[in-house]
This record gives sequence, structure tokens and C-alpha cells, in this order.
Amino acid sequence: MDIPGWFVWIALGLIVLAALGFVPVIRRLRGSDSSVRFEARLDLLDVVSSMLLLGGLLLSLAVAEFWFWLTIAGFALLAAVYAVKGAHRLRARRRPTD
Repeated sequence: MDIPGWFVWIALGLIVLAALGFVPVIRRLRGSDSSVRFEARLDLLDVVSSMLLLGGLLLSLAVAEFWFWLTIAGFALLAAVYAVKGAHRLRARRRPTD
């Protein structure tokens, strides 16, 4: 199956945008509040998993289908991060405010 060249450029642009997501996350990792650092770590894993997913998709389409395992690993990591974020938000919502 022949993939059009414009799709590769779109995927490459999405990877660059995901890489730009590192800047605010790194700044929040340097904060003094532990809850902010925890959220920043989750966001860092979110950015890394997004880059794995998009990079694996790009490599599997442009180079060889062998690289598709990166897409699967990125999707699994992204699902785990979203599950932890959801559980954290659900726990914060159910916590009584005094």
C-alpha cells in the first residue's frame, strides 16, 4: 500500500508539536509542590507515549512495518497514563472538602 507523502509530513509535524510539549512539563517538574511534580510526571509520560505512538506510526508507514511495535507500546503507555490520571481525578473529586 502506497502512503501519500503529505501524510508523512503531517505525522512529522505532530511529532514536533508533541516534542514542544516537553517545555512546560520540564518547567513544572522543577516546582516545589509535590502534587504539581506528580502531575508533571504524568504529563511527561503522556508526552513520551504520544511521541512513541506517532513515531511508531510514522516509522511503520515510511520505513518498514517492523516499527509498528512502537505504536503499540505508545498506545499501551498512553492508556496506562490516562487510567492513572482518571483514578487520581476521581479520588480528588470524592475526597470531602473541610
